Amino acid sequence: MIKLIKNVVCAGVAFAVLSFDLPAGWSKGGTEPAKYDMGIDKGAGHNKTNAATIRSLEKNIAGSGMLTQTFSAKKYTGKRIKLSGYMRTADVTEAAALWMRVENEKLKDPLSFDNMQDRPVKGTTDWKKYEIVLDIPDNASTISFGAALNGSGQLWFDDLSFEVVKKSVPVTGNETGAMKDPVNLDFER
Repeated sequence: MIKLIKNVVCAGVAFAVLSFDLPAGWSKGGTEPAKYDMGIDKGAGHNKTNAATIRSLEKNIAGSGMLTQTFSAKKYTGKRIKLSGYMRTADVTEAAALWMRVENEKLKDPLSFDNMQDRPVKGTTDWKKYEIVLDIPDNASTISFGAALNGSGQLWFDDLSFEVVKKSVPVTGNETGAMKDPVNLDFER
């Protein structure tokens, strides 16, 4: 009996050691942030440097955990920008994704948005580069971005960057958060 208690105590200590520190400049979000451990996973990055990670603490979560940042859109208004970065996953049950949202603080709905809903990452994957391209309207005030994990599993992301791209580069998201076109009108998908 004493041996079992020691193992439980040791397991609890090991779990505490495996907890991640929140990266500077990032904040936690999502619909169930307390059900995820989020932060820096040292040495787990795309180039063996640090990576950010979101890991579920429970097996069945009906919600999401996100690491996020928000910054001024002023530098990018009237332009098309691309957010790119690398992600890898382990045992993702629902979806892992990068996301970006462009807002005007006076309006309720986003001006443009993409959360990779039409191309989610699931299961276990190796490092792969992903991109989001959105227009930044002249009336934009902020740009929010980050990574999200829906359901259980673990997501790592690394080497994020922003760049202005030509208008010939197609956007990946949509205006006002609505779908680009109606889909599955015959209910066969």
